[in-house]
Amino acid sequence: MADGTWRDSRKKRSQIAMISAVGYPLMATLGATYQFTVDGAEHLHAAQTLGHPIHAFWHGRILPGTIFFQRRGIVVITSENFDGEWIARIITKFGFGTARGSSSRGARKALLQLVREVRHRPVAFTLDGPRGPAGVAQPGAVWLAKVTGNPVIPFHLEANRYWSLNSWDRTQVPKPFATIAVAFAPPLQVPADADAAALAQANEDLEAALAKCRARACAMVARD
Repeated sequence: MADGTWRDSRKKRSQIAMISAVGYPLMATLGATYQFTVDGAEHLHAAQTLGHPIHAFWHGRILPGTIFFQRRGIVVITSENFDGEWIARIITKFGFGTARGSSSRGARKALLQLVREVRHRPVAFTLDGPRGPAGVAQPGAVWLAKVTGNPVIPFHLEANRYWSLNSWDRTQVPKPFATIAVAFAPPLQVPADADAAALAQANEDLEAALAKCRARACAMVARD
């Protein structure tokens, strides 16, 4: 079903209502069993002194990321299609704000909303979302950092016990009572006069920082 046309289907609207009604309490109950261990919290604090952070992570870690960062008023982009609607309804119950759009539809509108939002509260990007390829950063986060002057804070989450969904990003669902490592990298800032080459380099630096975060997080749970 094309983006947005779910609104014309009573069946789809009912499915969205059911998924969101069941999804939130299920995620909240599961999340209440998780134990988080954090490495690099000083980097997050450093980013917060520079402005409202632009949180940057991979799409496959949405579930633990939602639990860890709940109730902090972070604004995230959610697609305007069927999946984006039920996701938006669930995450708003966890205290997130939403900017509607995606890399395939409404991206400009959503990014402009984030430009306004980041003046007052933090925002977040799943860098390779919503459709991948996995582990390849799209340019939205570094562009936003250039336009606003706000810092990008890269991080990765890794669970010691989890299920992997059969999806393009191998979404990780931590099992009940899992320990989840969260590793932050130092904040990344992009100059306002950065040209296309500088933006591309910033994106490469962001991917490299995330790779290091992932290695640290995996090492942390391996020791658990």
